[in-house]
Amino acid sequence: MSSGESKTAFSRYTTNNRIRLVRGGKEYFKQLYQLIDQAQESIHLQMYIIADDETGKYVAEKLILAARRNVSTYIVADGYASQEISPLFIRRLTDAGIHFRFFEPIFKSRYYYFGRRLHHKLVVTDTRYALVGGINLSNNYNDIPGEPAWLDFALYAEGEIARGLCVLCWKTWNAYPAHMELTPCEGKIFQFDITAGEACLVRMRRNDWVRRKNEISRSYREIFRKANHQIIMVSSYFLPGKEFRRNIRKAVHRGVTIKLILAGVSDVWIAKQAERHMYRWLLRNQIEIYEYQPSILHAKMAICDAKWLTLGSYNVNNISAFASIELNLDVNNEPFTRAVKEEIEAIIEKDCIRLTENDLNSENTFLRRLWQSACYGSIRILFYLFTFYFKQRE
Repeated sequence: MSSGESKTAFSRYTTNNRIRLVRGGKEYFKQLYQLIDQAQESIHLQMYIIADDETGKYVAEKLILAARRNVSTYIVADGYASQEISPLFIRRLTDAGIHFRFFEPIFKSRYYYFGRRLHHKLVVTDTRYALVGGINLSNNYNDIPGEPAWLDFALYAEGEIARGLCVLCWKTWNAYPAHMELTPCEGKIFQFDITAGEACLVRMRRNDWVRRKNEISRSYREIFRKANHQIIMVSSYFLPGKEFRRNIRKAVHRGVTIKLILAGVSDVWIAKQAERHMYRWLLRNQIEIYEYQPSILHAKMAICDAKWLTLGSYNVNNISAFASIELNLDVNNEPFTRAVKEEIEAIIEKDCIRLTENDLNSENTFLRRLWQSACYGSIRILFYLFTFYFKQRE
């Protein structure tokens, strides 16, 4: 496959894939450790947040052991969100032979774009296995005694799609060159032990406005346009733009039921207040709102008619749409999607509170509504500042 062909091939559905939903916390990190421990040739790890805490250090130790087994290991961490990593942390990695790089370090990048961050969370091992989702490497996403993990998900992928994700890792590592020779991933031929009953249609979806990528935004438009019965969205930092809201209304007017699972408590307080400002609009448009209670909700997922879904790093707001580099996987497989839907519905039943117009009227005083409106206006201004440069090039 030539480099030019690879640009489009992996944005289409691939067929020979085994997919599994992985919940954040112990389940995710157990899978991550297993991938690292069993890697024989290569590890690519690209993260928005790598924290210098117990979880980050334990992952680093696993990677160091892999490098000492002569596994080629490449790490890319976002230069803003991971800037607290200590020089000692990085030196221990590089001394073990690990290749480490920051994406767009603050004030040190030759091509710095305000608001453009490496927001995707991706691990690929041996060009065969991958984890894609919204889970960062920090204690917040792990199950620490007395502190349950934030609610988040990833997709474990084995098969053809992992090759495409490996190509993406190499392109990211090399700063997306205009012309690039074949990557080490593309020359390999694999036989995957995946039965017809297991095989899932999977495609890689990216948003990166600087590079004219808006595939995840298109997936969401496709969900709203093609849904016949029901859409379920699990979303943190839910602040959709005008086009997204229009698509919501159109789907509702066609008779589609929309369930929206949001954070009851957020790590970004002003964003949560701005989000609550939108609740009346959502309820007027017959959207069912559920707030997750046990911990912070950080997941990003949408399910269409229990037939296909999209899951990854993309938040429903203009930062993800127009600035950050995002990565999702679309999975088109009805049995798999139905199982995911059942898991989300169990979370709704057990861990969420449904909000109604009466709840808003009883809880929100005039001053609180005024404050939420002010927060919403402030966030919109911040979004505009973060995305102004990119929108000029739409």
